[in-house]
Amino acid sequence: MNAPYLAELADGIFGYVQPDGGWCVSNSGVLTGGGEVALVDTLATAARTIALRTAVADLARGPVRTVVNTHFHGDHTFGNQFFPDATLVGHRRTRAEMLGAGLGLTRLWPDVDWGPIRVTPPTVVFDDQLTLHVGDREARLLHVGPAHTTTDVVVWLPEERVLFAGDVLMSGCTPFVLMGSLSGSLSAVADLARLGAEKVLCGHGPVAGAEVFEENLDYLRWIRETAEEGWRAGLPPLELARRTELGRFRELRDPERLVANLHRAYAELDGAPPGAELDVVAAFGELTAFAGGRPPVCYA
Repeated sequence: MNAPYLAELADGIFGYVQPDGGWCVSNSGVLTGGGEVALVDTLATAARTIALRTAVADLARGPVRTVVNTHFHGDHTFGNQFFPDATLVGHRRTRAEMLGAGLGLTRLWPDVDWGPIRVTPPTVVFDDQLTLHVGDREARLLHVGPAHTTTDVVVWLPEERVLFAGDVLMSGCTPFVLMGSLSGSLSAVADLARLGAEKVLCGHGPVAGAEVFEENLDYLRWIRETAEEGWRAGLPPLELARRTELGRFRELRDPERLVANLHRAYAELDGAPPGAELDVVAAFGELTAFAGGRPPVCYA
């Protein structure tokens, strides 16, 4: 696996990109201005977050004063504790979901060297939107969930036309809506496309341009169509997944997410509201069965 790197998206704006973007190998945004730094998400393990902290320090743009969490998943939040002087910001539900989930993610991949992590939730929370200033730079925090989860926040820099999308968008990786909403994801991605972003850092995968919106919409529409056909035929999600040809989506990382996405689509076809709680453990078990009986590989 290639080493993480900083990609400059605009003057003083960076993406900390972790190839190859698979399970729990996520990205972080770095905003600098006025002698200080704000981060968009931390990382899954102690070692990876410490490497991020070192890379940011090497920029010599000032201390990290703010960390924004785009959602509650541990691969975007477990590193919060390594920025003890920063104000942690997130959606109101992100705090609650982090506290509720605890370190449960680590049990899915017990062989990963997670390091001395602990749950460190946001201390500043908001509901719909919040404006953050990093020096003279304006960053708009927008709640767009339910999408990937119910807590999704994106960070939009209107002057620079840069979007930090969290896991609402994936670059070269399979979207994942088990804990959020298929219909909500379709709406959120369409709305974000209208912002006019020129550079997009997704939660996983390489830096993207405006094409990433249609790429994600294409997959999500395909999930909707596939689910509707299987639901009408009475096929359980796992059986439908086994009968489904991935076609043009075969090259996306983590294709086994198909099963989980079908579970969410079926729930909505059954009348469940966007973001309704599903049995995540059972769905992940079927995802594992689809992948050959072993949990998908995690390189965190």
